[in-house]
Amino acid sequence: MAVFLYKARNAAGEAVEGRMEAPSAELVASQLLGAGMTPVEISPTGEQGEFWTRLRDRLNERKPTLDDLALMARQLHALLRAGVPILRALTGLAETTRNPLLARVLRDVVVEIESGHPLSAALNQHPEVFNSLFVSMVQVGEATGRVDEAFLQLSRYLEKEKELRERIKSALRYPATVIGFVLVALAILNIYVIPQFARLFANFKTELPLPTRILIATSDFFVHYWPFMALALVSAVVAAVRWVATPAGRRAWDRFKLHIPLVGGIVLRATLARFARAFAVSLRAGVPVVQALGVVALAVDNRWVGEHVAAMRNGVERGDSLTRTANATGLFTPLVLQMLAVGEESGAVDDLLDQVAEFYEREVDYDLRRLAAAIEPIMLVLVGGLVLILALGIFLPMWDLIDAVKGK
Repeated sequence: MAVFLYKARNAAGEAVEGRMEAPSAELVASQLLGAGMTPVEISPTGEQGEFWTRLRDRLNERKPTLDDLALMARQLHALLRAGVPILRALTGLAETTRNPLLARVLRDVVVEIESGHPLSAALNQHPEVFNSLFVSMVQVGEATGRVDEAFLQLSRYLEKEKELRERIKSALRYPATVIGFVLVALAILNIYVIPQFARLFANFKTELPLPTRILIATSDFFVHYWPFMALALVSAVVAAVRWVATPAGRRAWDRFKLHIPLVGGIVLRATLARFARAFAVSLRAGVPVVQALGVVALAVDNRWVGEHVAAMRNGVERGDSLTRTANATGLFTPLVLQMLAVGEESGAVDDLLDQVAEFYEREVDYDLRRLAAAIEPIMLVLVGGLVLILALGIFLPMWDLIDAVKGK
């Protein structure tokens, strides 16, 4: 077990310091809470191999999923609604969450709040976990005294976002699997199978058909140059990832995704559904329209669409209506623009935006079903074409050999 130094406050608010031996900092916090003390700081002493334990924990950390964040938000809503103090609620969640990174961040948030910072400012110190939408919602909840309601709306938004992403992933899983198997099969055939036939055909002492010569030349290229091909592939992937990490590369990639055949329209509608849902949640929480558009521009997870949303914010700041600025972007259909206009006239923009999000989500569902129906014949033609090429390349020389034998 490791040894930890802790600082805490007792029930009277007095500072308490000490040492405790425990398997982890979470158990130290649990024991302090059980003794009626609120942990302020828990730090390892470095004894008994604690360095390696901390290194292992850091290596095991992964970014919290939407499930993790939605569950955290819903639990915080329930705890705060029941009257549990925010510090005790966050400490309890840090002990029970299964995500090491989220647990560490929640402990840091507790320390920040103990130091006198508001909850939204403490969350804002960890943008790798809590995005601008999350922080803005909590900030508005603090200003209105309804932090519990802000967490409830966040949990609903995150759950809807997860459902949308899962539907897209499930629709793309089949073609990705088929293409992966085809690539693996091609590699095996070119490296192991075709060279065996090439040695057999070399004994024919005759000119081989064109499909066979192409197959053998391709196989020879794979066999002799596969290390260079692998190096080139890895280099290209690394270069592409680093380029996409730049602002210009990210914008170009996000715009390119919207124009990919078959799937570009689905990505656009899914992004607009995310925009409408996040905008509705922000307005319902009391975030001003201009601030909400600025927050949502960062939350749509597409820089190119985010720039258009930021342009909407600039238009609203100049005094234009939301409908007019949305029309200027060219992203929305006339039906959606009409719904926004009705929402502005009736003062229920958030409710109409929810309907816009549902409209786009239904469109995404329909497009995904149509995509699956369109991809299946394409996959069949692709696989059938590869089988035909392989069959012609392998069997044509054999037929020629049979004809030569019969001629003799």
